[in-house]
Amino acid sequence: MTPATVLHSEWIKIRSVRSIHGSLAAVLVTTLAVTVLALGTVGQEQAERAGAEPVFDAFYALNFGQIAAIAFGATAVSSEFLGGALRISLAAVPRRSLFYAAKMTVIGGAALVVGLLTSFSAFLVGQLFMGEHAIGLGHPGALRAAVGGGIYLALMALFAAGLTALLRSAVAVLSLLIPFLLIFPFVFAGTATAVTRYLPDRAGQLVLHQNPEGSLGPWSGLAVTAAWVAAALLAGWWAVRRRDA
Repeated sequence: MTPATVLHSEWIKIRSVRSIHGSLAAVLVTTLAVTVLALGTVGQEQAERAGAEPVFDAFYALNFGQIAAIAFGATAVSSEFLGGALRISLAAVPRRSLFYAAKMTVIGGAALVVGLLTSFSAFLVGQLFMGEHAIGLGHPGALRAAVGGGIYLALMALFAAGLTALLRSAVAVLSLLIPFLLIFPFVFAGTATAVTRYLPDRAGQLVLHQNPEGSLGPWSGLAVTAAWVAAALLAGWWAVRRRDA
């Protein structure tokens, strides 16, 4: 099979499995729902507080959208380990590296498109509730945050996908990543700031700040997240190549 054919077959898998495209759609739906709920109720009040960050606050809901992105990446890969699906896939595409690269390309591409749509939509919809405190994409850092937010969601989906290829279980990956990303940074925020700054979510979300503090800038922070993702994808590639189907 040619690379184009393999890419097309992987795209068909995403479209045909309800749990996969459902979790992808949830990235947009969840983020918009939380945006409307948060900014529609306390958005203006939050903007009036001293030290408020209008750009970062506009993308607050991405914290919840990333959970759906992680679920998408995990389920898109874990479906291969159910009912012997991986053996069928490898029978059709014996070149395991090609199969893996095509799957991750489709996952990343789909997550990037939905991530960008989600990030820009959340920003634009959220500002409808901000009244006199509303900002536009021309506000310093806003356009960069919107683009970076979409990239960040795609990276988190790929991070989960790589780990799922390694662990062969979406449940294991979700049980590991969700507490790691949502609980660990807050529990150890006061005592391990040098460590938490380089965690994939903390580093990646620097792109959402108008003026990030610390040694990492917005794009270098996103690069740190990309390094985590590259490590996860390499580990997943090793597992797919070396382990029995």
